Amino acid sequence: METTLYIPPLGLAGQFGAPAGFAAVGIFAHGTSSGRTSPRNVRVAARLREAGFATLLMDLLTEGEKADPANQFDVHRQSERLLLAVRHLRAATAVERKPIGFFGAGSGAASALIAAGRAAEHDGIGAVVCRGGRPDLAEEWLNAVAAPTLLVVGGKDAPALDLNNDAFARLHCTKALEVVPGAGRLFEETGKLDQVADSARSWFTTHLLKAANG
Repeated sequence: METTLYIPPLGLAGQFGAPAGFAAVGIFAHGTSSGRTSPRNVRVAARLREAGFATLLMDLLTEGEKADPANQFDVHRQSERLLLAVRHLRAATAVERKPIGFFGAGSGAASALIAAGRAAEHDGIGAVVCRGGRPDLAEEWLNAVAAPTLLVVGGKDAPALDLNNDAFARLHCTKALEVVPGAGRLFEETGKLDQVADSARSWFTTHLLKAANG
């Protein structure tokens, strides 16, 4: 079942999908010029719901903010919005105390990592997955990330591979770097995005469901 949520205090819209009996949640952070309707994130979210995870795809900027291109790369502001969503889900939905993970794509990878680094203990951020991301934009917050983190990069995306290798070296949490052979920046090649979805499902299953089961 999917419902539309409006995250206070700004009323940011989000699509919340919650399969019966879900034990953990994945919140999506999109990249620049995208939003909750990102077709790639929608596809990955659907695969996670099939595996029993709830998902939230949300807008990270208001309509007025989207008009200024500079806001698209304001990953610190967007990380704040992710934490607002976490706290709203815990306070106003059936998520309550269930584990939550972040899935960040493009510049949304930095937003997800910053939010994970800033999260308080009660926020319960249990894992992070980044697809074709810009973790370098998280800067000093990489040192603060405690949640197990998976970086997924396309084998044909040399610039992102360099950035992710550098970020990987700076992470001090449980971590993995996966290179998808033959995939470009957007994982548009046949079957490549499905590989990302399978990797995200496996990572969240290992680190979020393990936490949910105590």
